[in-house]
Amino acid sequence: MRTAIPITSRPLDLIYFAFFLVHIPATLLIDLQALYPPSLTPYFIRALPQLYVQMSNDPLIGSVLGMLGDSKHFVWFKTFLAIEALFQLPVFVLGARGLWRDARSIYVLLLVYGASTTTTTLPCLSVLLTTPTTSAQTITDQVISVTSSQRLLLLSSYIPFFVIPLVMTVDMASRLSKLVTTGIDAADDKKSS
Repeated sequence: MRTAIPITSRPLDLIYFAFFLVHIPATLLIDLQALYPPSLTPYFIRALPQLYVQMSNDPLIGSVLGMLGDSKHFVWFKTFLAIEALFQLPVFVLGARGLWRDARSIYVLLLVYGASTTTTTLPCLSVLLTTPTTSAQTITDQVISVTSSQRLLLLSSYIPFFVIPLVMTVDMASRLSKLVTTGIDAADDKKSS
């Protein structure tokens, strides 16, 4: 039996672990608000995304919550939020637990999570990058727009949710490849002896 290596001695795993722990409250308190029945959501929790959208003018969260106009054009984003609720949120818990315990059996789930999350975050980044910059014309035309500082804020909050899962995907694929190669080599050694 393999001895578990402390998480503090595994820098990437420590980053993934912290990422999952930070992501749980962000998911529950901000992202999934579009899926909660408002009548069952306490006011102080409903106020969090409102404050966030007032500060950032996030076209994704603001639109899907109906704060920035009609949300029907963002049904794709609401679908991504359902994936976050049904798949990603459980992975945050299971992933953090598996990483804490240094369980190699978690690698497959983390590979799937990383690939899925990278894939769903990229269109979100595209929306943020193509949202018009606020100008007199966007204000007059009532077009959803962001100031340069809002775009910087949005990108600084979305990019880690793209980069960390991307690194995780490559890292877990590499770890799994090494485990498979070790298993194949062991099976070949057993056959030849």
